[in-house]
Amino acid sequence: MSISHLRGRLVAYSALYLILAGSLRTIVSAHEHGGENIPDGSVVSPDPLDTILWLHIVGMITAFGIIFPIGMVLGIVRNRWHVPVQVLGSVIATLSYILGHAHKGRQFAPNIHASFASVLMFMMILQIALGVYLKLHLEKGIHRMVRRKIVVIHGVAGKAMPVVAWIQMLFGGITALGFCRGDHTGNCAAHFIMGSSFIAYGIVMTIMLLVGQGWLRRTGRSPEFWDSLVIGSWGMVNTFTEHRWGKEWHHNDIQHTAMGIVWWAAGLLGIWLSRDATSRQPRRNLIPGLVIFLTGYAMSAHPQHNPLSGSVHTVFGYTLMAAGLARIVEIAFVLRDRNEVEAGGVSSWQYLTPYLLVASGFLFQAANEEQLTWMSNVGMDHVSYVLAIYSLAFLMFLFTNFLIGIYTLNVSSGLPKKLSSLEEDISGGSMEMMSDRDVLLRAHHYGSGDDHDHDHEHESGSGSGNHVYSIGVNRNALVSTEDVDHFGLEGLVTDSDEEEEEAGRERRRLDRSMDTIGKATAAGVGVRN
Repeated sequence: MSISHLRGRLVAYSALYLILAGSLRTIVSAHEHGGENIPDGSVVSPDPLDTILWLHIVGMITAFGIIFPIGMVLGIVRNRWHVPVQVLGSVIATLSYILGHAHKGRQFAPNIHASFASVLMFMMILQIALGVYLKLHLEKGIHRMVRRKIVVIHGVAGKAMPVVAWIQMLFGGITALGFCRGDHTGNCAAHFIMGSSFIAYGIVMTIMLLVGQGWLRRTGRSPEFWDSLVIGSWGMVNTFTEHRWGKEWHHNDIQHTAMGIVWWAAGLLGIWLSRDATSRQPRRNLIPGLVIFLTGYAMSAHPQHNPLSGSVHTVFGYTLMAAGLARIVEIAFVLRDRNEVEAGGVSSWQYLTPYLLVASGFLFQAANEEQLTWMSNVGMDHVSYVLAIYSLAFLMFLFTNFLIGIYTLNVSSGLPKKLSSLEEDISGGSMEMMSDRDVLLRAHHYGSGDDHDHDHEHESGSGSGNHVYSIGVNRNALVSTEDVDHFGLEGLVTDSDEEEEEAGRERRRLDRSMDTIGKATAAGVGVRN
């Protein structure tokens, strides 16, 4: 990249940052929401949502719910479209923020959505500022240390942005309808926290299914170990928080506390069964699926005062039972206690459990008492309501798979141009008689290429992903960047700052080399042992 080109991009980014910061500061200091039309004892006025407020809602969902997550994934894979996409999202978010302070129609009392907006917009402006700094590529003197820290901060903040945005969107929904105030706060918190947890569980399960197998191999743990760990921890929290100790027990308190006890007890068992007692190797088990099934059974019979609420809770329970049963069938009959299907790849059945978990989360969020009372007053039956929620879950699951697809597509298309030569060496058997050290060095040669990725390290804040693969040499050795010392390459690490920087580049080249070998072997390249 030329100096003039870099200077032009820097000026553009700086101008955008100043415009955003100045606009937000002016708007916040100059505007106050009116509240003269809010009746006594209410938190929202009876006025409808006007067009400007609807544009604010659609714009914010588009920016923080769609564009920024896409940009985040593009940053992780170091795609050149990362910056343009995030700039587009920032512009839409800023305009939507302005519209949110310029609307007429419905008025709102002081609320959590307005307060939390400052946190979200601060994160956005911080990301812009960090991105501008990293695009300067200042790497000499103190900037070397500063840059390393900012790379980490930029990566962590970027990955946290979708979670923070999700919370803000939930706050926006309850604020628009005037929900979750007074005695209803606890019910809302329980439904939205637990519902979001089920949605997150389904999303993480999808990620682990499609791109997380390498990470699982490196941890040396089965998926059920991590499931059981989270279930057990959550059960401990529920056991001591679902009842106000010292107060009278109610039926719902007893049921919620009992479910908490089941979770931590089953979690402990699942952790124990996740490793073979003799070989100490990771082992699959059915405990997390069974816990999900039992939780669904309990929720399907959860007593409710509103008939619509009872019906929705029943469907939620059945959906959760189906998710648990699908997980049990997957492990026991589809995978037969393996991590992958015998033919490789992903079975269509494996998508069922994560989708049902996402649907369960949306159903539970939509089952809070105020929302169901409102839906009853509108006259909607539970079948139409449930189908609408399932539709929303389909869209969320589609978007999750779309983001993962962007990741896998960019990782596949980003292989070094010399991959074909490496494939020829492997399939032709020329690597058959090489030592493990020679295999590593040959892979290093093929994967080195130009060090352009160094210029984009800030866009991910982390390594490229899976770096441990089974290499089909004569001993099927497992080689990773952590094995460098065993291959006599300790000299890459020295006390000199410049040599340390070069060693970092060498390790990144080795990482890409391991990715190259992994992709080649995963593609079914023949290896003669």
